[in-house]
Amino acid sequence: MFSLLKKLGPGLIFAGAAIGVSHLVQATKAGATFGTGLLWAMFFVTLFKYPTFQFGTRYASETKESLLHGYQRVGKWVLPVYVLLNFATMFTIQTAVTIVTAGIAGSLFNLYIDIKLWSVLLLFLSTIVLLLGKYSFFDKFVKIVVICLSLATLIAVFFALGNNGVRLEWYQQFPVSAVEITFLITFMGWMPAPLDVSVWQSLWTQEKQKITTNYTFKTALFDFNIGYIGTFFIGICFLLMGALVMYKSDVTFSNSGVAFADQFLSMYTKSLGGFAYFFIGVAAFTCMFSTTLTTLDASPRAMTTALELLGYKHKKSYLAWVLILGLGTAYILFFQISEMGVLIKIATIVSFLTAPFYAILNHVLVFGNYISAKAKPNKYMKFLSIFGICFLIAFGIWYLFVLGSG
Repeated sequence: MFSLLKKLGPGLIFAGAAIGVSHLVQATKAGATFGTGLLWAMFFVTLFKYPTFQFGTRYASETKESLLHGYQRVGKWVLPVYVLLNFATMFTIQTAVTIVTAGIAGSLFNLYIDIKLWSVLLLFLSTIVLLLGKYSFFDKFVKIVVICLSLATLIAVFFALGNNGVRLEWYQQFPVSAVEITFLITFMGWMPAPLDVSVWQSLWTQEKQKITTNYTFKTALFDFNIGYIGTFFIGICFLLMGALVMYKSDVTFSNSGVAFADQFLSMYTKSLGGFAYFFIGVAAFTCMFSTTLTTLDASPRAMTTALELLGYKHKKSYLAWVLILGLGTAYILFFQISEMGVLIKIATIVSFLTAPFYAILNHVLVFGNYISAKAKPNKYMKFLSIFGICFLIAFGIWYLFVLGSG
């Protein structure tokens, strides 16, 4: 068991990054608002995003280089577009995950500190950890986090199903109003994660190969599949918790970070008892802190690699981007939008609308002449990838049409 965990890495780091806002916030809100009615959306978006994420691992483990190197081979225009997209989204994404983490910290530690100050404190702590730690720290830290939160969530759902007295209604719903459709797009935007995380996945795979000699092609795919399937089942658990505790109740989730955290933690204590508050709170905080840490590391790492490939190389580039991202996030919190719900909505919608860009590029890389024939996916994966691209494009156009007509 321990030898297996030692081999795993990027797949569980992916899970640590994914099981954040998309699960704790969006999946829980989906259950509270629609009951089990959006299970279909969770299933299909997870299924259709799978090829794009898996291709990141497949490409990196076969070529020993990141997707960014592959993007450069596809065309000279691709990397500049990636840099622009990453720069346009990295600050909002970082702000969204940081403010959720700050909300949970404020609720857990019960300290009367403004959520903006909590956010800055967490950013400062994350920056220190990144500057002192290495990839091996992530590799060990996230494994513990994902296992602890997964076990806590499964136990909570088990008790909720047995003790809540609520009968789940399994019929599926399709949103019709503009507000409901917007929520559907935000729900799918980060479920199980934004597609640009496939780039991060390839970078983490590279790092794992540097420190582990036996991290083979098959091991990398197995590692990723464990993490990806895990995020799907944990997503279902959070959706069920929202459905069991808050669906058809008079209570709705707040857009305030601290208020949402109080409501989120109360779900678990209602199912497990008051003794679970601190345990679940620590698990949720640790999970969100790992997401904050991961995003603060991954975006600067991706920007550094992309700019180096474009010819802008500097030995302090990574440090500079970490500081830029931290300062930019603090600026948004203090001088722009600090409402958690608004930040999440903006970040998730932008992620969903830009998803086809990554899906098409990753498809071209693995089915083109960029990897060996033996490493290429089979025809069924090719079909799923094409269908997934069509799915993402169709829903994006539909949302823009609804937004324009409203």
